[in-house]
Amino acid sequence: MKITDVKVWLVEGVKYNWTMLKIYTDEGHTGVGEATNWPGSQIVETAAKEAGQRIIGLDPMQTDFIWTKLYRDLNWVGPFGASMCAISGIDMALLDLKAKVLGVPMYELLGGSFRTKIRLYANYWFTGGGHNAQDYADQARKVMADGFMGVKFDPFAHVNYLYGEDLNTDLGLSHEQQNRAFEVSKAVREAIGPDADLMIETHAMLNFKTAVTMAERLSELDITWYEEPAGPESASTLRTMRERISPKVSICVGERHYTRYGIRDLLEKQVVDIIMPDITRCGGPSEMKRMATMAEVYNVQLAPHNPNGPLSTLASAHVCAAVPNFFRQEFMFNDVPWRDEVIDHPIDIQSGHLILSERPGLGVDLIEPEMEKHSGIRVSRNGFYI
Repeated sequence: MKITDVKVWLVEGVKYNWTMLKIYTDEGHTGVGEATNWPGSQIVETAAKEAGQRIIGLDPMQTDFIWTKLYRDLNWVGPFGASMCAISGIDMALLDLKAKVLGVPMYELLGGSFRTKIRLYANYWFTGGGHNAQDYADQARKVMADGFMGVKFDPFAHVNYLYGEDLNTDLGLSHEQQNRAFEVSKAVREAIGPDADLMIETHAMLNFKTAVTMAERLSELDITWYEEPAGPESASTLRTMRERISPKVSICVGERHYTRYGIRDLLEKQVVDIIMPDITRCGGPSEMKRMATMAEVYNVQLAPHNPNGPLSTLASAHVCAAVPNFFRQEFMFNDVPWRDEVIDHPIDIQSGHLILSERPGLGVDLIEPEMEKHSGIRVSRNGFYI
């Protein structure tokens, strides 16, 4: 069996443009994958097309060989970023194809399942109302009523922009802004109750002093984790933060760390409690499984980053099914109405859990006409991507 074609589509999502792809073979077998990243989705789309051309004529069953070949070939233009997104999407599609040929769910190729009911936490649940405590609390209660037992949000996001203030280029917050972020977070904690997970995101958009200060303040809310207090450039910076922040505050990073090589320093320096690689960036399901196994050595848990499309959601869940150190998986609570229309079986969400089917591969195929109905580029609003 040989690969004959790789098609790529850009589909508008609620937050990002989804980069979807499909691999075709001379024996009629196909596999689907997703290479979503943002911003710069058009760069990722082009990279996926280029990488797709490099695998024409290869045997799609040789998934690790193709991963390694692409990684080494594209290393010349950088082992991360758009090239790794392309590799991630292709790896996902190859595993989907191989599992469909073998007639097994993808998690069987990853070692078999520890679980097929994947616990989710909600993101993008706060899209209505304003950046105030009451509106956030009201929306958080709706998430709990839907059966979810965890929410994540960034109480600092665009705080200056939203209030018509000048942007702080030093990534700091005034005392008023710090108080505002804390009060919103406190309102959410009270709304969801003491037993639900409360994840606080910072997007690495706070300076060192502010990030540490807010971690200490938020610790009294019993937060589940404090996400990306620093960017991916230096594990040593995170090491220093880990020493300054209360031990009861768990640190979670990984959405901007690519491959097993990118998390090695984090694990060796023991600066994280939870890693959150993104399956459409980190190297695909094969690589996420390898990263989870590395993390297991350090007693670190896996909680995949996933603000992406339906294939990313399903592929992440298959990895979560196949590892012992799974914690939670991210899920877009509010999404575009066509999320389940571009695939031939809807994602099965029950009481805050994703239920994996026994259908082969990812359990779905892409519906090309539906994707083409929603093709295009999601644009920024007033200069800010939302």
